[in-house]
Amino acid sequence: MKTDTIVSTPKIVTVPARAWLVVALLCVVGCLNYLDRIMITTMRESIKAAIPMTDAQFGLLTAVFLWIYGLLSPYAGFLADRFNRSRVIIGSLFVWSLVTWLTAHATTFEELLLTRALMGISEACYIPAAMALIVDYHRGPTRSLATGIHLAGVMIGQSLGFLGGMIAENRDWSTAFSVFGLVGIGYAVVLALFLRDAPRPVEDETVLTRTEKPVRFGEAVRNLFSKPAFSLLLLFWALLGVVGWLVVGWLPTFYQEHFNLPQSQAGLYATGYFHTAALVGVLVGGALTDRISRNNPRGRILVPALALCIAAPAIFLASTTPVLAVAIVGFICFAFTRVFADTNMMPILCLIADERYRATGYGILNLGSCIVGGLSLYAGGALRDAQVSFSQLFQIATVLLLICAATLFWLKSQTRLTSSEQ
Repeated sequence: MKTDTIVSTPKIVTVPARAWLVVALLCVVGCLNYLDRIMITTMRESIKAAIPMTDAQFGLLTAVFLWIYGLLSPYAGFLADRFNRSRVIIGSLFVWSLVTWLTAHATTFEELLLTRALMGISEACYIPAAMALIVDYHRGPTRSLATGIHLAGVMIGQSLGFLGGMIAENRDWSTAFSVFGLVGIGYAVVLALFLRDAPRPVEDETVLTRTEKPVRFGEAVRNLFSKPAFSLLLLFWALLGVVGWLVVGWLPTFYQEHFNLPQSQAGLYATGYFHTAALVGVLVGGALTDRISRNNPRGRILVPALALCIAAPAIFLASTTPVLAVAIVGFICFAFTRVFADTNMMPILCLIADERYRATGYGILNLGSCIVGGLSLYAGGALRDAQVSFSQLFQIATVLLLICAATLFWLKSQTRLTSSEQ
């Protein structure tokens, strides 16, 4: 039975001159977003030397951030739908940068835990608002590439996390938080001068003046879940999150144990090669999707579905081969193709959700991903304790990838064409 989900036939859309400026500005914010949250994990020994704590307490610093970040994501997205997106972004950047700076002045575990909780609250407001603002500016032929470029900025922030550990070794653990906190506060001032919400399309103005009402959270959630396609998308994103966290969390250990590699070499293969391939993947995936969607409106769903059909056998081969070079190539192929889904998530959501509720919808997807991400990391550890091999774990990931691809093909089949916006 067909759902009410609709997409449009291709049409010519003029991209505003400011559209790429907005993407460039948000790339820097995305980089700071992930750098500020992840660098604490690279300075474990320095922090524990300055503030005595157990390993469980140190793990709680990351866990409490993830829990709060995930739980608040839907409401944080609603704020971007209800109010000015650019102001939500600027406010989020300013507050989390201030919290980053305050982290440098924490002297007890309790104070450090509080700053991580506050960072979870403030950072939750950024991603849904940023993704919604980007697709507001990029309404068709450049939408997937624009979101891909922004994700590239996020990945660069992840890759630069090592700076925290490097600065902590050479100076003090608090120095990195002071420096990047002040950088973020200064950049928030820059955004206040240049970042603006996208102008509404001329053809929408008359309709909006007659029909637009204030967005309400409960109404937004009900509207999103009234569409079966949104539930399908949430299932897809959750399952893909299981695979992502499982591979990223355990890949270094897999290289060490499966190929008897030293920690440094295993880390290079599991992060340096892997994340570089993912960075290229979001850009290539975005550009390829935009090109195909010009002639096939369902291309934004089709391209990531086909990419996952490549990623699944790649991870299976990589996890079962006894040849190191084959494993490296397989995981690089997986990293490159899996992120085609990341760069198309918001564009796909635009095909499904009411324009008024896009940021709220992305926040709900974020919540699902965070919940299953934490559970999958725990489950992976429990399975390892039960003597389940990494090859078996990654074979489970292979099956989940095929289910994700099938879910997208199902979603594609439920999508009908009309004259509405892509």
